[in-house]
Amino acid sequence: MRTFRLILVALACATATRGALAAQSAANAASPPSVERMIPLARVKKIIAHREKIVSPHGIQQQFLLPIGGIRQWISIRGHDLRNPILLVLHGGPGSPEAPAAWTFQSPWEDYFTVVEWAQRGTGKTYAANSRAAMAPGMTINGMAHDAAELVQYLRHRFGKKKIFLMGHSFGTVLGVTLAQRHPDWFYAYIGVGQIVNFRRGEHIGYEWALKQARDHHNAEAVKELTAIAPYPGKHVTIAHVGVRSKWEMYYGGLAWGRKDFSWDSDTWRLSPEYSERDLKAIDAGSLFSLEHLLPQLMAVNFDHVTDFKCPVIMFVGAHDYTTPHTLITHWFARLQAPSKKLVVFADSAHMIMEEQPGRFLVHLVTDALPYARKAGDVAPDEETRGAADSGESRRR
Repeated sequence: MRTFRLILVALACATATRGALAAQSAANAASPPSVERMIPLARVKKIIAHREKIVSPHGIQQQFLLPIGGIRQWISIRGHDLRNPILLVLHGGPGSPEAPAAWTFQSPWEDYFTVVEWAQRGTGKTYAANSRAAMAPGMTINGMAHDAAELVQYLRHRFGKKKIFLMGHSFGTVLGVTLAQRHPDWFYAYIGVGQIVNFRRGEHIGYEWALKQARDHHNAEAVKELTAIAPYPGKHVTIAHVGVRSKWEMYYGGLAWGRKDFSWDSDTWRLSPEYSERDLKAIDAGSLFSLEHLLPQLMAVNFDHVTDFKCPVIMFVGAHDYTTPHTLITHWFARLQAPSKKLVVFADSAHMIMEEQPGRFLVHLVTDALPYARKAGDVAPDEETRGAADSGESRRR
């Protein structure tokens, strides 16, 4: 829900924008040259692109628009060895792609998985490639789940994979649970990161937590804004209401633990080799477009009684997550029935786990998820095995 939260916060803070810009301009005038001024942005992006280039003879690096659901949808496929299993990432939002920041954390994944990032209907590069009229008919949770299913089938058939890994983050977990329920035989495992369980209940918990933090810290501004929208969430929830809740939940670290804003992440988007300024503007426009269609549906999402899974389930939970409250996830997980299940709690993370604790995230992908594919032989040989095989071949010669 990264861009979702940022846009709502921006709406809630709109009245302060001019003053903030004036203050920032004064600060910039007195500050030393920024890195961007010292090194042209285009040069920085070129350096990162060169560093991130896939050069393995068994690898793949492709970005293209794929016909899905009657429109063109953008996907990125990256990995160092196509013999590895596919990991499809369902991003959050709605309308918030992981891809612009993926260069900061995804590269190590690509040693073990062929990673597919997809800009969902109404998101970023997909939004820019289509008209609103063309996208609108499928802008429902069910329509986007059909898009996701079509993409999974494409990946399975193109790469000759009987199964793949499905990972959803935040809003992407709504699509992930839907697909895992409908087509469990397609997946080695479903991996939920910042899982949505009961959206309305989660909004209430996050609101109450933010209000308590505001009172404990004697933050009169926060208390005033939060109490003004009580009871929350009410019968008719507006974007402005969600914006107030999100603003203060983010401020107290419920989105990224220990951080009061999200510039630490959003600033990296501009450095992405794959995203131009036009693409970044499309993310903002697409997020608002997505919210217009999907917010009422999101408020109705409730998986409290969706507890029977026919594929393995892995849950990654941030111990400080109040964007999708961690307590709801752990209680729901305890009731899940699945062929196997694993809960991993990240002690120093909130909602953005892959960016807050990227090393531990990778370790658990490799130790908890990858074995499902390894049992089926759907992994490239590791260096030790490959070296032993090469030695044996030399002896036979």
